[in-house]
Amino acid sequence: MDTSNSGYKLLELIALSGEFSPVLVSRLGISPSYSEKLITRLKEQKYIKTHYKDRLRGYRLTSSGKKLLLVRNPDRFLFYLSGCSETNQPRSSLPRRQRLHYASHVYVLLRNADITFFRDRKPLLFRESDAPSHTLPLPVFYHSREIKELGAQTIQINNSRAIGILLSPACIYVVFYTGDGLMKWEYRTELRLKALLSYHISQGILSKEQINNGYSPNVPIKALIIGRNMDTSLKLLTSTGGFRKSYFYLDTSFDYFHYLPDTYEGEVLLKLLCNPQISTVLRQLLLSDLQPPSAEIGLEHDAFLEGRPVLLAFDFDMQRITHFRTALSFRQLFGNLICFDFQRNVMQQYFGELASVTTINLEKLKRRLHL
Repeated sequence: MDTSNSGYKLLELIALSGEFSPVLVSRLGISPSYSEKLITRLKEQKYIKTHYKDRLRGYRLTSSGKKLLLVRNPDRFLFYLSGCSETNQPRSSLPRRQRLHYASHVYVLLRNADITFFRDRKPLLFRESDAPSHTLPLPVFYHSREIKELGAQTIQINNSRAIGILLSPACIYVVFYTGDGLMKWEYRTELRLKALLSYHISQGILSKEQINNGYSPNVPIKALIIGRNMDTSLKLLTSTGGFRKSYFYLDTSFDYFHYLPDTYEGEVLLKLLCNPQISTVLRQLLLSDLQPPSAEIGLEHDAFLEGRPVLLAFDFDMQRITHFRTALSFRQLFGNLICFDFQRNVMQQYFGELASVTTINLEKLKRRLHL
C-alpha cells in the first residue's frame, strides 16, 4: 500500500486511536462518495473491521492491518500496537471506547492544524532512555499514555481526564475532549497534573537545561478544552459542577481554560493559539483603533471603546470571559467583546444585555495572516 494515499493515512490514525470514529473520515479530505469505497476496500483487504456495541460504532485494525503498519514503520507504531495497551487491545466497555473515540477526534484536529504527534517525528521525552539533547519540533503533542512512560511519578494523575499535552512555543496546553456534554472532573487530580508539568518545566525534562527549545519556569500551563461545537462552550461556561462537583466547572486548577470546537473553525483557532507571533499581530491590529486600558477601573479588560471596557475574546479563554461578565454585572457596566464570527452566538447568549459583540471574519483573517 502506498503510504501517501488516503487509506494508509486512515490506518495510521486508527492505530493511534485504538478505535476511530466514522464521522471523522470526511475531515480527512475524503469525499463522502469515495469514503464509502475506501472503507469497503480496506475491509475487503482485511485491514480494518467495524466494532458496534452500545450504539457506538467505530473502526478498528485487524491483525493484518497492524502487521502492515508495523512492517512499514515500527518506530511509529510499536508503542500503540504491542502488548495489552488500550490501542492494541481495545476494551469493550462504553467509557473506555468513548475515550478512544475522543482521542481520534483530537488526532484529526491536530493533523488538520499541522501539529506533530507521530512518535518517530518527535523526541520521546518521557522515556528515561531518550537523550536530552533533542530539539522540540514545536508545536508538538504527547498523548497521556506517553507521559505515563515516566513511571511511578504519574500514579497520582491516573484519573486525569486529559487526552494529552500540547507543547507550543509560548505555553503548554493540557488537552481535554468533552464531546457535547460535561466531562467528569476531579479538581485535585488535574491540579496534580499541573504540578507535575510545573516540576518538569522548572527542573525536569521540559526545562531549558534538559532540552533545546525547552521552557523557563514561568511558562504558563493552560487547559485546552475541545467540544463538539460552540454550543458546548455555553454548557461549560454556565456549569456549576453538578452533584458533588463531579462534573466540569471553571475552578482554579488552571489559570486559563481555552475552548475550541471540533470543527474547521476550531482547527484554524488551534493554529492561532499555537502561533504567538500571529496572535500578537492580531491583538495589535485590534487594539490599534481602541483606547488603552485603565488600571483604575478594577476589572479585567484589554482596551476602551467610547468609554466602554473591551475584552479581546477571540482566544476564548473561559476564565477571562466569566471574570469580565461577572465584573460588568456587579458594577452595572456595559462592555464590548471582540471575537470570531463563529463565536458570536454563544457570546450574545452568555452576556445578554451586558455587552455588545464585534466579530472578526475568520476566513478573511486566515487569508491575511496565512493561517
